[in-house]
Amino acid sequence: MLVDIAVEAAQRFGDRPAFVSDEGLTLTYAEFNRLADEAAVGLAERGVGEGDVVALVLPSVIEHFVSYVAAAKLGAITAAINPKLVSAERATVLRAANPHLIITTEALAPADVVEPGQLALIQPADRPDSVLTDLRHPGQAPPPLPTDLDRPIAIVFTSGTTGTPKGAIFGGHQIAFITQCDVGDQWGQGGHSMAGSALAHLGPTTKLAGNLKKGGTQHLSSRPWKAADALAHIAELKIASFGGVPTQVALMLRDPTFNSTDLSSVRAVVMGGGPATPALIREARQRIPAPLAVRYSCTEAGIGCGTAFTDPLEDAEISVGRPQPGVRLSILAEDGTPLPPGEIGEVCLGSPAVMGGYWRNSTANADVFTEDGSVRTGDLGWLDPSGRLRLSGRARERYVRGGYNVYPLEVEGVLADHPDVASVAVVCRTDPVMGEIGVAVIVPHAGATTPDLSQLRSFAEHRLSRYKLPDDLVVLTELPLTAGEKVDRRALERLIATD
Repeated sequence: MLVDIAVEAAQRFGDRPAFVSDEGLTLTYAEFNRLADEAAVGLAERGVGEGDVVALVLPSVIEHFVSYVAAAKLGAITAAINPKLVSAERATVLRAANPHLIITTEALAPADVVEPGQLALIQPADRPDSVLTDLRHPGQAPPPLPTDLDRPIAIVFTSGTTGTPKGAIFGGHQIAFITQCDVGDQWGQGGHSMAGSALAHLGPTTKLAGNLKKGGTQHLSSRPWKAADALAHIAELKIASFGGVPTQVALMLRDPTFNSTDLSSVRAVVMGGGPATPALIREARQRIPAPLAVRYSCTEAGIGCGTAFTDPLEDAEISVGRPQPGVRLSILAEDGTPLPPGEIGEVCLGSPAVMGGYWRNSTANADVFTEDGSVRTGDLGWLDPSGRLRLSGRARERYVRGGYNVYPLEVEGVLADHPDVASVAVVCRTDPVMGEIGVAVIVPHAGATTPDLSQLRSFAEHRLSRYKLPDDLVVLTELPLTAGEKVDRRALERLIATD
């Protein structure tokens, strides 16, 4: 399915630029498909065939997507590993993937999980004829592979930071459904866009087919993401729509260059990949002259819920919207019983986009799927009378203070409204009297007076029950982030445990 779209996009769009890198490389749609063909022949020569895993440990370079489509042309499965993970974390994910071949750079190459011939080192190219030079066979193409929507195409790993990483398998059926939801039957309505996350994530992996159908130009940067760079690219490239995890949008709003950046080209802003506070939604709307929408899902579900640009403004501030077309949303109690609207339980999502299962992990498969084939997201939430999903936080983040459940996301949403607070996270710490207590970790606005604990509690006491108010306060210059640009709550938990 991915291969069919790459071939047709090459025929439809030909010399139109498909990808542009900050190394100075521009690939047209025709060049992209041709290079993927030539790389597929080289992969086959390395012994890669149907069902084999090709691991990509690469920065955000065009070679990532060329390798991805090349592997798909052979029926092989791509497992992309986030280069932002530290070496030990990458090694753990690679062991879980068990790849036949690893395509990587010298800087990211693993030291202890490879066998002879398992490693293919590349240099990011600055011209088409230097792309994957050691893999490609110029002028050659692999034999056509019969279309099989059941064939796995990609493994998307959910985590590589602690425990055993889990790889969600996506095949033709899932990618076809996601593509239909994103672009329908249309071809060629795309413009300029830029990647806001590591290419190993769910979005770049499952939405490549849709992006190729759009016929737009995707700009990639191998440099670490910085708010100032993202703003400069939006202005320079006249980006019409952009998005990212809420943390990225918050950092852009706080960047000193924001007010001087020309954002007049922006027609839409989409936030997803994590919860956004109402304060952040309101600030983004006030300062970015474009409609805003939020999206909610998890890796295993593929797609989930969201708001439309035409929905009431309140929807994106207090909820993550309603199920997208074709998505089944349910709230389950701990025993699996469906809960009525208004009651908090685990959020479960089902649709044709749901993963085929975890790679080489049957035990985890048994735990994640419900009886109707939905996946358990691990998030807690409830349905309001309007059918909107309201999140309460991760199940493991809920803590019990003196016998009462506290959901950090609710507390964060209130504290984020404080005029002197730029960002906030609430994590719990054990307490000899209450069992667990909440600690507010805040980053003050530049130049603002840092509120103390009593001021924060006074600010929130009219909107939160007393047992939900934070019992301690930690002030930082910035919140630690994971490799996925989300707040690193485990790092915060370690920080407050030793504070």
